[in-house]
Formats: sequence, structure tokens, C-alpha cells
Amino acid sequence: MNTLLEKVKANLILEHNADDELLELYITAAVSYAESYQHIAAGYYADHDMPPTTEQAVIMLSSHFYESRDGSTGGFFSDNVQAGQQVWNTVNLLLRLDRDWKV
Repeated sequence: MNTLLEKVKANLILEHNADDELLELYITAAVSYAESYQHIAAGYYADHDMPPTTEQAVIMLSSHFYESRDGSTGGFFSDNVQAGQQVWNTVNLLLRLDRDWKV
């Protein structure tokens, strides 16, 4: 089975290993965001399977972090000012599907 790192690299069409450590940091941050957004315990996905929708959100968010690591662009589609916001909207919609809604 492909790891999240392999899936993020495939999403980015990235074939070298030079940025693997950086990508792992972005994946960790994206998983942490997912757990927080979904109101589940930190580290939950270390011991539980990640639903496909959550996995896609993590892949997209990690890719976005990598492509816009200077903080000033929307990444690959940086000529579109709404691109960065659209990534967050899509990620949040995907994460909402597996959210724990209890108060």
C-alpha cells in the first residue's frame, strides 16, 4: 500500500527524494489539522485507518503547503488569487464528511 508520502509526491508529480523530510512535516501538519477539524484526539490516525475522504484532504493540504511554502502564493495556480482559498474550502468540505459532530 502506498504511504501518504508516496501519495503526496504522486499528487505533486514529484519524483526526487530531496524534499521528503519537508513533505513529512507538511503531512504531519495536515493530519494534525484534520484531527483537530474533525474533533478527534490528536494522534488518532496513527492508530486508526484514515477514511478515503480524509486521506484526500490530507494529500491536498500537504501538497498545498509544499506548493505555497513561502506563504505568499496559492501554489501551482498562483496566478489565481482564489486558488489558495479554494484549496482550504475543498479540504474542509472533505474533512467535514468524517467529522465527529458531538458537542
